[in-house]
Amino acid sequence: MQTTHKKQKILLVEDQFCFAVGLKTFLTNYAQDLEVIGIADNGQKGVEMTKELEPDIILMDVRMPVMDGISAVKIIKKDFPNIRIVMLSTYDEDEFVREAILSGASGYLLKDTSPTELIISIRALNTGITLISPDIAKDLVRQKYIERSPYDKRQTEWLSVLTRREREIFALLATGHDNEQIAETLHISLRTVRNQVSIIYAKLEVKDRFEIIQLANRLRPV
Repeated sequence: MQTTHKKQKILLVEDQFCFAVGLKTFLTNYAQDLEVIGIADNGQKGVEMTKELEPDIILMDVRMPVMDGISAVKIIKKDFPNIRIVMLSTYDEDEFVREAILSGASGYLLKDTSPTELIISIRALNTGITLISPDIAKDLVRQKYIERSPYDKRQTEWLSVLTRREREIFALLATGHDNEQIAETLHISLRTVRNQVSIIYAKLEVKDRFEIIQLANRLRPV
């Protein structure tokens, strides 16, 4: 008997219509486990549609008319604390990132993130990790926006030392995918996956997938 997995419902809150439609089309065509249930063109409409549709995940722009994304996050998280919100922005200023994470956002990604990496990042939300674009991760760590501990170096090192392809594979490893599933998802050979996994292990100084998952789960907001 085939098991049908429930799709994750996604609400897009984005005032750039072409970007929103393009993102919806890509998610619809390439992520069967994700379903875009609506598009709001400002934060206020995002709040209203959240109450109406109750999505699982919201992809939220930062700067929008009527109500900005961070203000919308604060309202939504107060009423719907279990909804995961990821900011998508062209702005990498520390203050935007800091306020978004402290307001309850589950991540902050730049809009130039590759569509494939975005899908993998959305799926990785299930592990509880905080999604931060590598280009701004170093500043976040330096400003103590991310929890520090005796494991500090290993908590954050992968964000800056891994290549884009290695980050994609890391996210799949962290969400329980085996080598064959990774090869199929990324459309690369099994041999390439094995080589990349070995490189990731060496860079992050881990010995197995369990440590990869532990490493991912330690990356959380204050």
